[in-house]
Amino acid sequence: MRKPEGRFYIQVTVQCIQELKKSRVSSSEREGDFKAVVMSDESDSDSVAESGGDAGFNSKNVALRAQKKVLSRMSTRKVAKSFMDDTTADLMDNLYRIARNHCGNKREAEKVMKDAVKIVVKIGILFRNEQFSADELRLANDFVRKFRSLAMTVVSFYEVEFTYDKMFLVRTLSECREMLHRLIQGHLTEKSHGRIDHVFNFFGDGAFLDAVFQRESPHRKQLGLIVKNLHTLMDEEPAQT
Repeated sequence: MRKPEGRFYIQVTVQCIQELKKSRVSSSEREGDFKAVVMSDESDSDSVAESGGDAGFNSKNVALRAQKKVLSRMSTRKVAKSFMDDTTADLMDNLYRIARNHCGNKREAEKVMKDAVKIVVKIGILFRNEQFSADELRLANDFVRKFRSLAMTVVSFYEVEFTYDKMFLVRTLSECREMLHRLIQGHLTEKSHGRIDHVFNFFGDGAFLDAVFQRESPHRKQLGLIVKNLHTLMDEEPAQT
């Protein structure tokens, strides 16, 4: 298990101060690039859940909340650099474009992807600060294996004709959703549970899956880019034990 990164809070605080000096995203950012969307603060009441009945001062809890508050004020590009490699960030961009094109609502597409990024970031903070128990780490590993299997299935559905199985995707996405709910239970609030549901309700919708995977899908090109991202990630991924 990785040791807590003692300088992480200082680093993200400095990044936050630099970011807050800018009143808006640089005009050079491409409008279609999800990494250029600025994450709103939303009064970020979604703090790490308090454990036990002791309401006294706890420096670790304060540090965790501070890290989350700082990250909520950073642009998605800076968050991606802290918690995602370039390939994963590109994958999120391509998912955003498919979501935007499918629903025809830029704001809704941004909202669902912001929720996805926030969940990734907050779970990353919990992991970096060694907040997960041994049982929760096993659950996290189970989730990674399940999600990797899902990724391989998506690749197969794209590359091999007549293999698309909507119900398999719906069922597997539902299983992944439940595993995430269990993982964050006791660590994050209902607001994060709602974000998980929002993301999986969107991408696990049968109509959305049909629109993406049908043979003459208007999203075929973007799906191909996602498959390319998935190939890269799986090739770089260490072997599961």
